Formats: sequence, C-alpha cells, structure tokens
Amino acid sequence: MRYERLAQVLDLAFELQAARRGLTLAEVQERFGVSRRTAERHLQALEMAFGWVETVASDDRRKHWRMRAPALRQLVRVSPDELAELNAAAERLQRAGLRERAQVVRALATKLRAMQQSRSVDEVEADFEALTQAEGVAMRPGPRQQLADGLLALLRRCVRERCVLAFDYVAQGSARRSHLRVCPHGILYGNRAFLVAPVVEGAQTMRLWRLGNIENPQPTNGVFERDADFDLQRYAKQSFGTFQERPANVVLRFSAKAARDARAFVFHPDQRLREHDDGTVTVSFKAGGFDEMCWHLVTWGNHVTVERPIRLRRRLAKMCGTLAAHHGSDG
Repeated sequence: MRYERLAQVLDLAFELQAARRGLTLAEVQERFGVSRRTAERHLQALEMAFGWVETVASDDRRKHWRMRAPALRQLVRVSPDELAELNAAAERLQRAGLRERAQVVRALATKLRAMQQSRSVDEVEADFEALTQAEGVAMRPGPRQQLADGLLALLRRCVRERCVLAFDYVAQGSARRSHLRVCPHGILYGNRAFLVAPVVEGAQTMRLWRLGNIENPQPTNGVFERDADFDLQRYAKQSFGTFQERPANVVLRFSAKAARDARAFVFHPDQRLREHDDGTVTVSFKAGGFDEMCWHLVTWGNHVTVERPIRLRRRLAKMCGTLAAHHGSDG
C-alpha cells in the first residue's frame, strides 16, 4: 500500500473513532473523495489489519461503521503545532472575558500532553514551549465581559437538560433590574456572549440576554419543551451581529482601492460577491442588525457605499453626522 493510501486509511480510523454513531459507506466516500469500492477497501484494511472496526445499529436502515472505543489510544500523536493552537485559542478566550471556556481549552491541552507516550514527552514539551514563546495574540479593542464563575457551565447544563432558568437581569440602557424565568435554547458568541431564550411567562419568542448582565442565576425544578423548529445557526444568520430585527436585502459597494480587502472579508455567511469592470466590488446578503452594520461600515470610511436598503444608508448618514457634530464642537 502506498504511503498516501496508508495515511488515508489512518485518517479514516480517526474519523470512525470520533463519530459516535459511526459513518455510512456514502459518508466515507464523501469525506475522502473516493469511490465506493475504495471506501470498502479502506474499511476492510482496518478490519483485517487490526480487527478494530465494528458495525452499529441505526434508525436510518443503513449500515454504520465505527472504531472500538480504545482502539487508537496508542496511535494518536498530538503535535506541538496543535498544542500551540489550543494555547492561542485559550488566550483569545481569556482576553474576551470567557474565562471558563479558556479553562476548558487549557485543560484539554493538558490532557492531550499527558496522553503522549513517555519517549516523546520531552520532545513535544520543548517544541511546544518554543512555539508559545514565539507566538502571541495581538491586542484588539473590544468588549470584555466579566462573567460570574460557573455561569457558562450552568447555562450549558440548562440547555442540555431543558431546565427552566431563573435570574436577575440588568437592562443595558436603563440599568433597570428585573427577575426572569427563561427557557435556554442556546448560547451565541460574538463580540459579546448572549443566552438565547424565550421568557416562560411571555410569548415564546426567542430573545437575547447578555451574559454579563445576568446575576444570581438559579436552575429551577421546571422543565420546558424545546422548540423543535428552532435552529441556532439559522437564527444567528438573521442578523449582521447579534441584535435581532427583521432581515433586509443589503447591497454594499466597495471602491477599487478597498476591493482587495473586501474580497477577503466575511460580512455574512451567505454573502454573494460580484466584481465590476471599474474595479469595484459589490457584496450582498440578507440580514438585520442595522446598528451593528453601521458601526462596522464606519471603519471602511468613504470606501464603501450602501446601495440598498435606503434606510440603512440614512441610518449610517445620521450616525456619521452625529459623530461629526460631536467631535467638531469645541465643547
């Protein structure tokens, strides 16, 4: 077997180990870009060489393959580059104020280092230390939320167990305090972290709650029925940032000077990009959250023009006028 095929078979072994319900033959073909016959040969090679492959029952009437639980324990090698990436990810989370998530990532890195075979520990540690000293996370202005210890773990538990959550909430603008009972459906991470949950007593409309404004969270004995039609990713795509409002068709034209940067920028997961003969670039997508759009578009200066909708252009013009009046005054 050629080296490339051997590497592909081992990659398949890792995929089968990670897939809890296993992979179908069609899924193996899709993930590795191989024919049905090649996929069958790879599975046979794993079974004949190691006896590691087993089939699992499923409710879709298709055969699923997976690896026996401890099969790859002695074969997994974690590289210093991978450990350094985990360290950098933990640092970014820490700077964003998400300390609990940073601790989880650091704990994972520690466990992975501990799993390495003893003969490679010193080598891995030396390379990892060199990488962490040579790489850093650049300081970037942005909000830093101070989250209560244990809050993320509690929210995840309530989402997982469909447990009604009670907490005190401080409104962002008015600082008005209220006591609420909500049904946690998910957590959204952006510049800030938000709990996605409808209020128990009100209409079952999804709302966003800033994690940094939640105080005295307590799980209750109540259990809610999760909205089967709710999809967190689809919900997030409705907005440019995290503020939810009715989506609109947005068209932004970037000057030829800014076209290169605009091509490389992701404004929205479903954006469409069109290049014009004069060197300009048009980016279009459907989303709400006009205030956050305006805050971002200001950073592009006069290199961006809002073509649609007109109300977004007016809101941006009003924001810029207010800023100009404020900074143009002597007071």
